[in-house]
Amino acid sequence: MTQAASRQPAALSGRAAIAGIGATEFSKDSGRTELRLAADAVLAAVADAGLVPGDVDGLVTFSHDANSEVAVARETGVGELRFFDRIEYGGGAACATVMHAAMAVATGVANVVVCYRAFNERSGRRFGQPSPGLGANPSSLGIEMSWHVPFGLVTPAAWVAMAARRYMHVYRARSEDFGAVAVTMREHAAANPAAWFYRRPITLADHQASRWIVEPLHLLDCCQESDGAVAVVVTSTARARDLPRPPAVIRGAAQGSGAGQMMMTSYYSDDPARLPAMRVVADGLWQMTGLAPPDIDVAVLYDHFTPFVLIQLEELGFCPPGEARHFVADGGIGLGGRLPVNPHGGQLGEAYIHGMNGITEAVRQVRGTAVNQIAEAEHVLVTAGTGVPTSGLILGRD
Repeated sequence: MTQAASRQPAALSGRAAIAGIGATEFSKDSGRTELRLAADAVLAAVADAGLVPGDVDGLVTFSHDANSEVAVARETGVGELRFFDRIEYGGGAACATVMHAAMAVATGVANVVVCYRAFNERSGRRFGQPSPGLGANPSSLGIEMSWHVPFGLVTPAAWVAMAARRYMHVYRARSEDFGAVAVTMREHAAANPAAWFYRRPITLADHQASRWIVEPLHLLDCCQESDGAVAVVVTSTARARDLPRPPAVIRGAAQGSGAGQMMMTSYYSDDPARLPAMRVVADGLWQMTGLAPPDIDVAVLYDHFTPFVLIQLEELGFCPPGEARHFVADGGIGLGGRLPVNPHGGQLGEAYIHGMNGITEAVRQVRGTAVNQIAEAEHVLVTAGTGVPTSGLILGRD
C-alpha cells in the first residue's frame, strides 16, 4: 500500500455525519406521485435535522430514481445546488449515496447534502417482473444480459436462485436455513409500527409452505414490493453537533465491484456462490475505520433475498464461508443474538425502499431511538444491494 493510499481513509472517516432522517409511510399504493413522495421525505429529513430547505446545497439519489435533483430542489424550496449526483447499480447505490454526500461535505464542495430515494414500486413499475427486453439492449448491459435472458433468466429472483442453488450445493445449506432469516426479519417487523408486516410474524412452517417463486426461493425468501420514500441529511460532524439530533457519524464508507463483475449475479466469476463485491466493501470498511467484525453491535444487511443475507455475513467476516447457517441458528441474528440483524424488519419485513430505510434504522440505533433498540449500539454496519456492484457504511456515536 502506498503512503497516499494509507492516508486516504483518515481524510473521510469521522468528517461527516447524518444529522436528519425522513420517510413517508410504507404502503402498496401511495396514491401520490413519486415526485411528491420524494419531496415529502426530503422535507421530513430536513426538518428532523433542525434545518430549513434553503440550508441544503446538494442532492444525491439513484440512477433508477425518476425524480431529477433539480425537480426535487424546485418542489421542496431548496433552491440553488452546488452538488448533485446519481449512483448506478440499483440497490447497490444505497450506501454510496451517503458516501458521495460525505465526500462532498468533507472536501467543502457542499455544506448540507440530502440523499433520497422515492418510488411507487408496488403500484407503479414492479422490479420483480420479467424484463425480456434486457438482452436486446444495444449497450454493455444488454451484452451481459444476453448470456442468460434469452434462456429464461429474466427476473432478479431467477438470477439469485441460480447463485443460491450453487451455495446450497457447495456448503450443504438448506431451504430451512434461508427460512430462519425470513422468520427473524418478520419477528422484528412484527414489533415495528412503521413496518408493513407489523404484528404479522411467521413461522418456519409458514416459510416452507409458501409457494415457490424460483426454486430454491419460496415467496417468503423474497423482499416486498413497496411504495414510499426515504431521505437522509448529511453535513459535517462539527455542524451536526450543533443541531437538535445526536449525529450518526460516518466512520466508514465504501463501494465495491468484484473482478469480472456484471450487473446482477456474476455467474462467470471464480465462485458463483460468493459475493466478491461485498468482500471489497468489507475490506474498505475495516481499513477505513480500524474496526473489525467483533466491534459491530448491529448489522443492517440488504435482505432482498434471504440467501444473500447468509453470504453477506460470510463476506463481511462475521463467520467463515459456509458457516452462516450455523451463525443464524437459535436466534443468532435476533434482537438478543450475537449479532442483531435488521431490528426494523428489513426489506423482508418493514419495506423495500432500495435499502435506504436500512440507513435510517442504523441512524435510529446510533441515536438510541429505535423501536427495537439494541442496548449500547455504538457501531452499526449497513450494506446495500448484493449481486451487483455495491456499497456499505459504518455509522457510530459521536
